[in-house]
Amino acid sequence: MIRRELTDRQWQRIEKLVAGKKGDKGRAGEDNRLFVDAVLWILRTGAPWRDLPDEFGKWNSVYMRFVRWARKGRWESLFKALADDPDFEHVMIDATIVRAHQHAAGAQGGLKVRPSAARAAA
Repeated sequence: MIRRELTDRQWQRIEKLVAGKKGDKGRAGEDNRLFVDAVLWILRTGAPWRDLPDEFGKWNSVYMRFVRWARKGRWESLFKALADDPDFEHVMIDATIVRAHQHAAGAQGGLKVRPSAARAAA
Protein backbone atom coordinates (compact mmCIF):
# COMPACT_ATOMS: atom_id res chain seq x y z
CA MET A 1 0.00 0.00 0.00
CA ILE A 2 1.42 3.35 -1.01
CA ARG A 3 0.88 6.67 0.64
CA ARG A 4 -1.00 9.01 -1.66
CA GLU A 5 0.63 12.34 -2.42
CA LEU A 6 -2.63 13.98 -3.44
CA THR A 7 -5.48 14.42 -1.02
CA ASP A 8 -8.98 13.59 -2.22
CA ARG A 9 -9.75 17.32 -2.40
CA GLN A 10 -6.67 18.02 -4.51
CA TRP A 11 -7.43 15.11 -6.81
CA GLN A 12 -11.04 16.26 -7.33
CA ARG A 13 -9.66 19.62 -8.40
CA ILE A 14 -7.41 18.23 -11.13
CA GLU A 15 -9.18 15.00 -12.08
CA LYS A 16 -10.96 16.56 -15.05
CA LEU A 17 -7.80 18.36 -16.21
CA VAL A 18 -5.65 15.25 -16.76
CA ALA A 19 -5.86 13.11 -19.86
CA GLY A 20 -8.13 10.11 -19.91
CA LYS A 21 -10.88 9.12 -17.55
CA LYS A 22 -12.10 6.02 -15.78
CA GLY A 23 -13.31 3.48 -18.29
CA ASP A 24 -11.04 4.61 -21.13
CA LYS A 25 -9.12 1.79 -22.74
CA GLY A 26 -5.40 1.98 -23.22
CA ARG A 27 -2.67 3.76 -21.33
CA ALA A 28 -4.41 7.15 -21.18
CA GLY A 29 -7.28 5.68 -19.18
CA GLU A 30 -5.27 3.81 -16.59
CA ASP A 31 -5.23 5.13 -13.04
CA ASN A 32 -4.29 8.77 -13.62
CA ARG A 33 -4.18 9.50 -9.92
CA LEU A 34 -1.61 6.78 -9.36
CA PHE A 35 0.44 8.18 -12.25
CA VAL A 36 0.35 11.74 -10.86
CA ASP A 37 1.22 10.35 -7.42
CA ALA A 38 4.22 8.56 -8.98
CA VAL A 39 5.47 11.79 -10.56
CA LEU A 40 5.00 13.65 -7.29
CA TRP A 41 6.91 10.89 -5.46
CA ILE A 42 9.84 11.34 -7.85
CA LEU A 43 9.75 15.11 -7.38
CA ARG A 44 9.48 14.89 -3.60
CA THR A 45 12.26 12.35 -3.13
CA GLY A 46 14.60 13.43 -5.91
CA ALA A 47 15.17 9.75 -6.64
CA PRO A 48 16.04 8.47 -10.11
CA TRP A 49 13.16 7.03 -12.13
CA ARG A 50 14.63 3.54 -11.76
CA ASP A 51 14.04 3.74 -7.99
CA LEU A 52 10.29 4.30 -8.36
CA PRO A 53 8.53 1.78 -6.08
CA ASP A 54 6.82 -1.10 -7.89
CA GLU A 55 3.45 -0.05 -6.45
CA PHE A 56 3.40 2.81 -8.97
CA GLY A 57 3.98 0.50 -11.93
CA LYS A 58 6.98 -0.11 -14.15
CA TRP A 59 9.32 2.84 -13.82
CA ASN A 60 10.01 3.07 -17.55
CA SER A 61 6.29 3.13 -18.40
CA VAL A 62 5.68 5.90 -15.87
CA TYR A 63 8.70 7.82 -17.17
CA MET A 64 7.64 7.51 -20.83
CA ARG A 65 4.12 8.69 -19.95
CA PHE A 66 5.63 11.64 -18.06
CA VAL A 67 7.70 12.55 -21.13
CA ARG A 68 4.67 12.28 -23.44
CA TRP A 69 2.65 14.58 -21.18
CA ALA A 70 5.55 17.03 -21.09
CA ARG A 71 5.90 17.07 -24.89
CA LYS A 72 2.17 17.63 -25.34
CA GLY A 73 2.16 20.48 -22.82
CA ARG A 74 -0.22 18.74 -20.42
CA TRP A 75 1.86 19.57 -17.34
CA GLU A 76 2.04 23.22 -18.33
CA SER A 77 -1.71 23.46 -18.89
CA LEU A 78 -2.31 21.72 -15.56
CA PHE A 79 0.00 24.17 -13.76
CA LYS A 80 -1.67 27.15 -15.42
CA ALA A 81 -5.10 25.90 -14.38
CA LEU A 82 -3.97 25.52 -10.78
CA ALA A 83 -1.87 28.70 -10.58
CA ASP A 84 -4.81 30.85 -9.50
CA ASP A 85 -5.03 29.09 -6.11
CA PRO A 86 -1.62 27.93 -4.82
CA ASP A 87 -1.56 26.16 -1.47
CA PHE A 88 2.21 26.46 -0.82
CA GLU A 89 2.17 23.15 1.07
CA HIS A 90 5.37 22.06 -0.65
CA VAL A 91 7.65 25.00 -1.33
CA MET A 92 11.26 24.16 -2.12
CA ILE A 93 14.34 26.15 -2.99
CA ASP A 94 16.99 24.18 -4.77
CA ALA A 95 20.56 25.36 -4.17
CA THR A 96 21.23 25.13 -7.90
CA ILE A 97 19.04 28.18 -8.46
CA VAL A 98 20.32 30.30 -5.58
CA ARG A 99 23.01 32.52 -7.00
CA ALA A 100 25.87 33.98 -5.02
CA HIS A 101 27.87 37.02 -5.97
CA GLN A 102 30.86 36.21 -8.13
CA HIS A 103 33.21 37.29 -5.34
CA ALA A 104 31.60 34.84 -2.92
CA ALA A 105 33.54 31.97 -4.42
CA GLY A 106 37.20 31.45 -3.68
CA ALA A 107 37.73 34.24 -1.18
CA GLN A 108 41.31 34.34 0.09
CA GLY A 109 42.29 35.37 3.57
CA GLY A 110 40.20 37.73 5.54
CA LEU A 111 40.08 41.35 6.55
CA LYS A 112 43.55 42.79 6.59
CA VAL A 113 43.98 45.73 8.96
CA ARG A 114 46.91 47.94 8.04
CA PRO A 115 47.89 50.83 10.23
CA SER A 116 47.61 54.25 8.64
CA ALA A 117 50.79 56.17 7.86
CA ALA A 118 50.14 58.55 10.80
CA ARG A 119 49.88 55.69 13.29
CA ALA A 120 52.89 53.93 11.90
CA ALA A 121 55.01 57.10 12.36
CA ALA A 122 53.94 57.55 16.02
